[in-house]
Amino acid sequence: MHDAFLLEPWLYAALTSLALLTGCIDAIAGGGGLLMMPALLYTGLPVPLVLGTNKLQSSCGASIATWRYHRAGLFSFRASLPAVIAAFAGAAAGALFIQRFDAHVLRLVVPLLLMTAALYTLLSPRMEDAATTPRLSKRAYLPISGSIGFYDGFFGPGTGQFFAATLVGLRGLGLTPATGLTKLLNLASNVASLIVFAFGGQVLWLLGLCMGAGSMAGAMIGTRLATRYGARLIRPLLVTASLALTGRLVWGWFAAA
Repeated sequence: MHDAFLLEPWLYAALTSLALLTGCIDAIAGGGGLLMMPALLYTGLPVPLVLGTNKLQSSCGASIATWRYHRAGLFSFRASLPAVIAAFAGAAAGALFIQRFDAHVLRLVVPLLLMTAALYTLLSPRMEDAATTPRLSKRAYLPISGSIGFYDGFFGPGTGQFFAATLVGLRGLGLTPATGLTKLLNLASNVASLIVFAFGGQVLWLLGLCMGAGSMAGAMIGTRLATRYGARLIRPLLVTASLALTGRLVWGWFAAA
């Protein structure tokens, strides 16, 4: 059971503390992976183990954020079920596909998508708490939910930003309700990916659960801030996370070139 990948005890404490911060960031705007993924890679763990273990800790945080946003009345489980199923199925397919495909090409495409999401969040008057007229019906949004889920299982960075931007821009949700529903859809895609990685033996359960505890604590803080301050807090953090992810991915692409 991965005995060759035992970690120093201080790394458990450090990564759990970091998960508290990233759990807070993810609950508000997404983008916590910008910090967590490099930290996990620093440990020297193989990439599949990093991906699987990260899905475990992020699933823990997303579960708390989802529960808190649901209690705040930001979404309905029943009404959201079709989009959840689409995101789950897409993520499972993406997690299976990534094990058979070189994802290097996405390092060029994803920064462009993230920059688009950041500019839309920054410039669009629709990125506020007021709901607007939907451009797509719930049924028409299902392929988009499935595609973003596939991307989350396949690669991951920026999933929260993509869900939030499309829910506001295409489904007409206010930014705070869109953030709540984003966590539900992100939870579905995380759990689907986790199941696939777990069946492949690509999860360090002790480390992932320790980090998950930190992520859950961070999600409690983040959801409280988001529901209290709404778009005033979410919008600038969403832009910052999108731009930071874009810069990080562009840097990584040119550094690997």
